[in-house]
Amino acid sequence: MQIEVRQKDLDEPVASAPSAPVSVWGVSFSGTLRTRWARLPLPGNAETDVVDDWNGGHASHDDWTGGGASQGPGWLGFLADASDLLAGTLDLNMVPALIAQIVVPRLATWCAVYTAGSNGEPHTPAYLWHADESQIDALREQLDHAEIPAVDNLSPMPIQLADWQSLAFPLTARGRSLGIMCLGRAGRFPDDVAQLAEDLGRRAALAMDNARLYAQQADANRALQRSLLPPGTPAETPGLDYSVVYEPAGETNEVGGDFYDLFTTGESSWRFAIGDVCGTGPEAAAVTGLARHTLRLLAREGYDVAAVMSRLNRAILEEGERARFLTLLHGEITRTDDGLDLSLISAGHPEALRLRPSGVVEAVVTSQSLLGVFPEVEFEADHVHLAPGDVLLGVTDGVTERRSGARLLDDDGGLAKLLAECVDLSARGVAERIRRAVEEFAIEPSADDLAILVLRAD
Repeated sequence: MQIEVRQKDLDEPVASAPSAPVSVWGVSFSGTLRTRWARLPLPGNAETDVVDDWNGGHASHDDWTGGGASQGPGWLGFLADASDLLAGTLDLNMVPALIAQIVVPRLATWCAVYTAGSNGEPHTPAYLWHADESQIDALREQLDHAEIPAVDNLSPMPIQLADWQSLAFPLTARGRSLGIMCLGRAGRFPDDVAQLAEDLGRRAALAMDNARLYAQQADANRALQRSLLPPGTPAETPGLDYSVVYEPAGETNEVGGDFYDLFTTGESSWRFAIGDVCGTGPEAAAVTGLARHTLRLLAREGYDVAAVMSRLNRAILEEGERARFLTLLHGEITRTDDGLDLSLISAGHPEALRLRPSGVVEAVVTSQSLLGVFPEVEFEADHVHLAPGDVLLGVTDGVTERRSGARLLDDDGGLAKLLAECVDLSARGVAERIRRAVEEFAIEPSADDLAILVLRAD
């Protein structure tokens, strides 16, 4: 038998246990309504188990199971909803919390989830939940002194815990032991509830393993992304003020194709690059790494900008089927008495813009063939002078092609208009102004990587 008491607008922070002995009890909430419930065994009858309905109501055990069959329609709906919830997250830290909150109070009064340690280390407590939150600390202390079965045990095992009937269910997926789900209740576990918990444990383990694999892949791709960024930019650049912004887009399981670089080649000379490889993923990352390392190596071997671009083009084509198209703005900066001299080439890249202190903005480079398409292409450098206060802006198409409905940010010279508003700003101020404008141009998150390079003659 189950007794319920509904109360409204309570100031009591936690619920207290019933004063009379009961099989199990708990509290559920809906807005300002608090429902206290308790299950009492009827004299002369076998224990009757009442399970909360997934949507917040209550039904008798037979209603759920169809008279004792663990595959009754009520349980099937419960398992389906539980599977949907578990499949809805790839956060490895969230899965144990979901498991416990799915189980309590529907199958048990409390649930503790442990994750398997690495290299044979003891399992680690991941999450603990009790129908009465005020009892969690006391339960945790009991579990700290309890003997939890080994994670390599593939069958449900009882746990010796005072005042509780407790079972430990292995969490195993794809032949790998991931941890243990421990359940406890005041009365014994009916066979069908234990079978249901075992089924739920298999689904929970699969969700944990999926989250684990996703986290490993995300970590690997973050490490790969970091390896594609320059090891550092020059600490001192007398006469040159610069700033870079780089923001990869998309899910963590994708490696972006945008990259940038700025490095010293002499006492008062530097090389810079900003590029965009077609696509994302490992193939794009391979071309990104090839481009960045080739640019640095050839520049330090003394090759001029045009020779570097020609050799990089051949190197990409030699990749064969792995080759990807690459747009690139690459140049050499030399400090002079009256500013900076630039020798630069745009290989199919969005046009570079120069901002004068007067507010005039103009394109300063001719677009040439992108890299990785034609084997015999010849490149010719453009020469640009930056007087003190002049700014050169280079971006990838994550800026120019930022979309809001049918409009692109660079429609009708949108990027040039933004740059014209940046007179008297530092290189960092210009980069941040452009980045913020890109972010505010559309509500939706960007689906493309973004890179911004700003050079300013001091």
